[in-house]
Amino acid sequence: MVTLYELDGCPYCETVADRLEELDIEYESVWVDALHSDRDEVKRVSGQRGVPVIIDDDYGVTMPESEHILEYLEQTYA
Repeated sequence: MVTLYELDGCPYCETVADRLEELDIEYESVWVDALHSDRDEVKRVSGQRGVPVIIDDDYGVTMPESEHILEYLEQTYA
């Protein structure tokens, strides 16, 4: 199972979500607050408050930064 922490209107989050869909990867979206100071759950799971962040339970991976996430998805699922 893949979980995507994302923010409504975030172009980086949308890019990751689009790639997950293109690769036919089922994922759960967790929508986060626009204020960085209110992103405690993101901080807890990833150590930082920025989005997007994915958690891939099948591979034990937690990863921030859209560029790194896209590379990971290509290497792992494409």
